[in-house]
Amino acid sequence: MKDLNLVPTFLWCLLLFPLHKAVANGVTPEETKQLRDEVREMFYHAFDGYMEHAFPLDELRPLTCEGEDTLGGYALTLIDSLDTLALLGDRERFTASVEWIGKNLRFDINKTVSIFETTIRVLGGLLSAHLIASDYATGMRIPSYDNELLDLAEDLARRLLPAFDTPTGIPFGSVNLKYGVDEHESKITSTAGGGTLTLEFGVLSRLTNDPIFEQVTKNAVRGLWARRSKLNLVGAHINVFTGEWTQKDAGIGTSIDSFYEYLLKAYLLFGDEEYLFIFQEAYSAAMHYLYNDPWYVEVNMDSAAIVWPLFNSLQAFWPGLQVLAGDIDPAIRTHTAFFSVWKRYGFTPEGFNLATLSVQHGQKSYPLRPELIESTYWLYKATRNPRYLDAGRDIVASLQYGARCPCGYCHISDVEFHKREDHMESFFLAETVKYLWLLFDLAVGPDNLVENGPYKYIFSTEGHLLPATPQISLLQEHCSYFGAYCNRDSLKEEPNASDKSADSQETNGSRVSEGWVRTRFPLDSSSFKASPVSGLIKGLCPGLTHAQKYGISYLASVDTPHEDNSAKKKNIVVKSQAIVVVSDQISNQSLSGDGNDNNVKESTEREPESDPSQS
Repeated sequence: MKDLNLVPTFLWCLLLFPLHKAVANGVTPEETKQLRDEVREMFYHAFDGYMEHAFPLDELRPLTCEGEDTLGGYALTLIDSLDTLALLGDRERFTASVEWIGKNLRFDINKTVSIFETTIRVLGGLLSAHLIASDYATGMRIPSYDNELLDLAEDLARRLLPAFDTPTGIPFGSVNLKYGVDEHESKITSTAGGGTLTLEFGVLSRLTNDPIFEQVTKNAVRGLWARRSKLNLVGAHINVFTGEWTQKDAGIGTSIDSFYEYLLKAYLLFGDEEYLFIFQEAYSAAMHYLYNDPWYVEVNMDSAAIVWPLFNSLQAFWPGLQVLAGDIDPAIRTHTAFFSVWKRYGFTPEGFNLATLSVQHGQKSYPLRPELIESTYWLYKATRNPRYLDAGRDIVASLQYGARCPCGYCHISDVEFHKREDHMESFFLAETVKYLWLLFDLAVGPDNLVENGPYKYIFSTEGHLLPATPQISLLQEHCSYFGAYCNRDSLKEEPNASDKSADSQETNGSRVSEGWVRTRFPLDSSSFKASPVSGLIKGLCPGLTHAQKYGISYLASVDTPHEDNSAKKKNIVVKSQAIVVVSDQISNQSLSGDGNDNNVKESTEREPESDPSQS
C-alpha cells in the first residue's frame, strides 16, 4: 500500500521524538536483575490480592479489594495463572492450585459463556498446567497428580462442541455449559472468535486420542477462509449460518487479530501445512493492503478502500508474530511506532487516530493489555537490541506508577488523565507480567522453563505454554518440525504419493504459492496416537530427505534432460514479505529447534503482480 500521507512528516517527528530522547540511558545489567525481581513482585502483589480478596470468584476488583464473576464463576484468574506460577518456579503454590482445581472445579453449571474466552483462558490454562504437572522433564511434576486437569479440559471442550453445529462450521459465539446453544443465540460471531481455537482443541485431540476437537476447529478455519474476498482479506464479523459478512472491515486488530496468529502457530506446533498455506496468503494480503509503513489501517475487504486510519491496541501483537514468521525489519519499524504511542500517554489507548494524532473518541482506556509487551519480548529475543529492555523498563514504570492499586493493578479508563477503574483482567497475570518477566530474565541469563526447558514452547494467544512434545507435534510418526524427532523404524519411509501430485491449485481466484503442496492427514484416532519417547531420536534424521527433516513437502520436480539448473533457484526471498522460519541467524533463541536445523529458511515464490514490496 502506498503512503497515505495522513499527517505531515514533522508531526510524526514530534510524536516519535520523545521515544528517542527517553531511551538515551540504557538499562544496566544490575538494573535488569532488579527489574526482573520487580516484575516478579508485581505478579505476587496481584496474585496474592486475588487469592486473599476474590478467590474463588473469577476476577479481582483491585481498588475495593473485592471479587466478581465475569466469565463462568470458576476461579478464572487462578486457572489463567497456573503456568505463570510454574514458570516462576513456585512449586508450592502451583501444586496447591492444581490440587484445589482438580478437587473443586466442575463445569456442569447453567452458565452461558464465550467460546473464545473460555477456550483461550480456561481450556488453555488447564491444558498448559496439565502438561507441566504430569511431566518429570519440566521439573514441576506433581507426584499425586492423576490427570485431573486433563479430564476437566476434556469435559469442558465437549460442552463447547454444540456451538460448532452450524451450516458453515464456524461456531456460535456463546454456549451454555449445561444446555448447549440457546435458540435465541446470536448468529453473528467475530473472525477471531471462530478462528482462534485450533491450538487448544488440537492439543486436546492429541492428548485424548479423539480427533473431534481438532476437526471442528479446523473446519471453522476453513469455513472462514473459504469466504475470504478476492483480495484474500477477511472481515471482522460473519453470520455462522449464511456465511455472509456482516462487517467487512479488514484489519489486524479488533475481531480479527488472533486469526492470523493461530494460522502460523498451528503450523509451528502441529506441522500441518494447510495452516501455513493459508497464513502465507493471508499475511501477503495484509502486508499489501493494510500496511501503511509503519502503521496498519482497516480497509474494506472487497475494495481495499480505507475505512479506519486507526492504531488499535490489539494490533500490537503483530510485530511479535512477524518475528515468528521471520519478517523482522517491518516488525522493528512498527514496534517503534506503536511504542511511541505508549511513550506519549504512558499507556496505549484502545484506539489512536492516525489522521489527527489523538486518542480516538470512546477508545481512551487501557485494560492492562499485554500485546505491546509480547512484541517487545519477541523482538528482544530476535535482535538482543537493548532498546527493548529500555522499553520494558518504561512499561514497568507506567504500570507501577499509573496502574498499581491496593490489591492488584487497575484498568486505566482514560490514558490522558490516568483515571483508574476497579477491575483487573485475568490476562494480566497470564500474559502481561509473564512477558515482562521473560524479557528481563532473558537479558539476565535465562533459567526458566521456556528458555531452558526440555521442549520448545508455543505461546497461545492467552500466553499459555504449549510444548512441542512428540505426542503433540508428531502426526503419523512424521519428523517433528521442532528438533526433528523421528521413529527409528521409519527413517527411510517414502513420502506420500499425494505429496507429489499437484502442480498448482486455484483457490478463489488466487494461486497457492508454488513450491509447496498440501499434505492431508486423516482425522482418525490412529493419527493422534501418542508416540513413545523411547522409540525416538532427537536431532537430524539420517536417511530422510530434506523435506522430511523439516516437516515440509515440496512439489515433485520434473526431471528433463536439459533442465536448467537456474530453475532450481527460483525460490527467492521477497523483501519483507516472504514467510520464513525463525532461525539462529535472526534469533539466538529460535523456535525451530537445535543445531543446524535453525539455519534453514523456507520461502515461497510469489507472483510478480502480487508482490507487496512493489506497491
